[in-house]
Amino acid sequence: MREKKTSDKLNTEERQELDSSEFGLPAQRAYPMPDAAHVRSAEAYFRFCPDSEKPELAKNILKKADEFGVNIKSDTILFWARQ
Repeated sequence: MREKKTSDKLNTEERQELDSSEFGLPAQRAYPMPDAAHVRSAEAYFRFCPDSEKPELAKNILKKADEFGVNIKSDTILFWARQ
């Protein structure tokens, strides 16, 4: 488990410095998850993700949640991660 950043806000420079692997949707660089607070934000905003992208985002949320020790309770995310 790691913790990098404690704020749930990224400025433009911080977002640009993130590696693509820090995003829930790396190709679009969408849903940044460099820390636990952002994993929780990605969980909260998951419903706005297009259905075609939800399996990838759900799997990446669970991966980052495990990395940061975040307990994902969303049945919707768990469902999409199995797709």
